[in-house]
Amino acid sequence: MRTRVQWTAAMAMVGMLALAACTDAVPQTPDGSAAPVPAASAVADLDCGDGQELAKTLSSGATWSMCWSVDPAFGLVLSDVHIAPPGGKPISVISSVTISQLEVPYDTGDRLTSDITESGFGGTKMKTLEKESCIGDRLAADIPDAGDGTYGKTRTREVLCSEVVDGGLAYHSSELVAPAVARTTDWQLSTVSRVGWYEYVTQYVFGADGSIGVRLGATGDLSPFDYADEDHGSAVGEGDHDHAASHSHNAVWRVHWALGGEKGMAVEQYDASPTGESGPQSPVVEGTITPLPNPATAEWIDRRWWRVLAPGVLNGDGHPISYQIDLERSDSFTFVEDHSHGEDAGYDVAFTNAQDCQLYATRNAVLGCGDGVNDFVQRGSRESLDDVVSWVAIGFHHVPRDEDQSPMEMHWQGFTLLPRDLTAQRFDVPEGHEELNGVPGDEWLDKNGYGG
Repeated sequence: MRTRVQWTAAMAMVGMLALAACTDAVPQTPDGSAAPVPAASAVADLDCGDGQELAKTLSSGATWSMCWSVDPAFGLVLSDVHIAPPGGKPISVISSVTISQLEVPYDTGDRLTSDITESGFGGTKMKTLEKESCIGDRLAADIPDAGDGTYGKTRTREVLCSEVVDGGLAYHSSELVAPAVARTTDWQLSTVSRVGWYEYVTQYVFGADGSIGVRLGATGDLSPFDYADEDHGSAVGEGDHDHAASHSHNAVWRVHWALGGEKGMAVEQYDASPTGESGPQSPVVEGTITPLPNPATAEWIDRRWWRVLAPGVLNGDGHPISYQIDLERSDSFTFVEDHSHGEDAGYDVAFTNAQDCQLYATRNAVLGCGDGVNDFVQRGSRESLDDVVSWVAIGFHHVPRDEDQSPMEMHWQGFTLLPRDLTAQRFDVPEGHEELNGVPGDEWLDKNGYGG
């Protein structure tokens, strides 16, 4: 088991790729035309160390720029993530983001793996990409090919897939005076790692709207050694004899924020609840915002979300810039490793202050630093949240089906980081909609047939 991993200890790279090479040789838009090349002023002044630079301008005109590297344990690490609004300067968003643990307990109770700390997603576990697995650019890194990827002969392998894809409908407005419709693009960055019988796709989807989709895909094969009875698995194959054991994929990501800079951030929880009263046409629902001033764990319920904000950095409307954590669909879980912490050990999101030794959600084998997220929260409970790390837990309970053999269809779990008040209006305001910022004026209402 590893006792220390530093971000800068991700394998040495072959040197910095030229920025143009990292932005795809021939970038494409959804209609097949050439995509814009990132303007020099829109790309952040990055300090990638042993990593490599990436930048991409998407359909809205916004430009993402960041560093990427491969760590023996975490696999793909993205760092120094910035976004520049069209015509604007880069805004710092994230210091680093990576998966911090993947626990796979089988329902039979006979098997448990902690794949990040036991096997890792980098080194020999990270797969070289073929053209069939990546229709975009395949980018290379220097990766040792022995043991856990911290030593051995180093080979340059194409492991990162960079693809610009059609993201669907961006907006549709039927305003009478200025109707508008457009499609959007997404920038997908993906790697593939094989652990045991599973092959995992680590994927980050950067949207033209400033959103960040964080995804873990699973494919490969069902374990040939894990079959059970009908109470602990599901029948696959002919008849009702072979029951592939059900199991969970319990994943936690570590998001170290740098919103507006590395410190000076805060955390808030939003809840909306029915008041029990009714208005003329519908029940009254009241929304409340609760500051989370100290490290804490939190659980999701209906109409609840969290945001990390920079109170001292305001958008053009005078609102603090922030990102909202949207958990989407998830099977909540409590890590097997955390059951010793008691009945309240489970969490969907946790918030701590960044510390170099707090890297793994569980099995964080660093003396004096804590075994995992619950320890991190307890030890820092009296601190003021300032240099914020979000630990986001997303579970998937896999009940095998016939279609999983073989190989199994890709199934996904993840969450989205959604910009909230990052800018005063959307990045790509269509012509005729510039004045729609706040309550529409009488002139606009009259033009569109809403006036008196």
